[in-house]
Amino acid sequence: MTTLSTDLLLILPELLLAGGALALLLVGAYRGEGSAALVRFGAFALLVAVLVLTLCGGGPKQLGFNDMVVVDGFGRFMKVLVLIGALVAVPMSVDFFRRAGSDQFEYPVLVLLATLGMLLMISANDLITLYVGLELQSLALYVLAAFLRDDARSTEAGLKYFVLGALSSGMLLYGCSLIYGFSGTTNFADLAKGIAALGDKGASIGLIVGIVFLVAGLAFKVSAVPFHMWTPDVYEGSPTPVTAFFAAAPKVAAMALFLRTLVSPFGEIAGQWQQIIVFVAVASMLLGAFAAIGQSNIKRLLAYSSIGHVGYALVGLAAGGEQGIRGVLIYMAIYLVMTVGTFGVILLMRKDGKPVETIADFAGLGRSHPWLAFVMAAFMFSLAGVPPLAGFFAKFYVFIAAIEQGLYVVSVIGMLASAVSAFYYLRVVKIMYFDAPAGALETPLPLASRLVVTVSGALTLLYFIAPAPLVAAAGVAAKTLVP
Repeated sequence: MTTLSTDLLLILPELLLAGGALALLLVGAYRGEGSAALVRFGAFALLVAVLVLTLCGGGPKQLGFNDMVVVDGFGRFMKVLVLIGALVAVPMSVDFFRRAGSDQFEYPVLVLLATLGMLLMISANDLITLYVGLELQSLALYVLAAFLRDDARSTEAGLKYFVLGALSSGMLLYGCSLIYGFSGTTNFADLAKGIAALGDKGASIGLIVGIVFLVAGLAFKVSAVPFHMWTPDVYEGSPTPVTAFFAAAPKVAAMALFLRTLVSPFGEIAGQWQQIIVFVAVASMLLGAFAAIGQSNIKRLLAYSSIGHVGYALVGLAAGGEQGIRGVLIYMAIYLVMTVGTFGVILLMRKDGKPVETIADFAGLGRSHPWLAFVMAAFMFSLAGVPPLAGFFAKFYVFIAAIEQGLYVVSVIGMLASAVSAFYYLRVVKIMYFDAPAGALETPLPLASRLVVTVSGALTLLYFIAPAPLVAAAGVAAKTLVP
């Protein structure tokens, strides 16, 4: 048994984030108008402190709060990615919300609360903790989607996300109740022991049905087919900085939860859920490849792109084992960098006082802003999986893991889907370099977004020079998750 002080020390980063978020909320409420800059600076400093604490918290696997919370190498790896995504989301939003007349202190506070939920999700070792973390994240994200209250599209995005999110939460809770009813426990370790004790008998039908509903709820959170229907509308309607945040940090956290929930308690019956993951992965890759072809809005295009990339990442989960999990971790790290960079470019582009959203607005960017066009082209090629950019290696690791596990059909479908998706990525490049200019961009360009784009572009372009640190870190993290 652990003491309360030991338990609290275990979740010190989360406690710091929760206390800091509440303190900044009080500061904003007390100071009122004009407190946005102070709260934003405080939120950024707080996220940096939590990131440092997380990075310094190395050590063996530890359990706390009656084994409901786990802190291990896998969790630390994914938390670092989530915190980086949240760190980027705060400064990138400044210029956008100032121009929109909505530079309010609530935005950084909501980002902090959503991040807190994500960290709890990643550390979940019990179905109860899983749900609490998931809902804390989701409630903050619903508000962020509708942050521009006077914008009909933003309000619609928030409403759609809330209604469909409530449906997915109901499915997930129903799955949790079935799992508890047929196993007698909600703890991941106890579930694993109970399933292992069954031996050749395998899991009961009721438990398998519960796992199906649980997977359905989690698939919604990562926007995997057939639970992807909210993604294009929410991505398009939400403010662009919020969309960038959605596409980065919550996606990583939900994928981490997906991995921990299926591998830790249900690893012994992987054959029962592997076929579900294979179907979801294949369907997501195919829909992401074909549905984006006809899109004219860049945010909707990236929404379908994200659905496809979730499918590629799930190929690693379907492959299972240490190599498959390592592939997923590497994929999510590289995906985070590419996505943040791409949205950074979009945030840098404004024409006639309005943010750029259509693909046609990128016309002639290669002549008017060569640096911006070059970096955007690098992100497009990387998302398409063109070597030697980082995106190629992301897909390489998951497909190698799948091939070694005999998932040849899935790998071939994934490669073909990647080839099809290259069409709409290369169309953006073609429009930038070969179409007539569609008007001049507003200058000067915001410093925060320029910095994010530059760093992301450098990492994407130069990853092949030194891939070892990320591969090694992902390998160590995968070992702590796979029993």
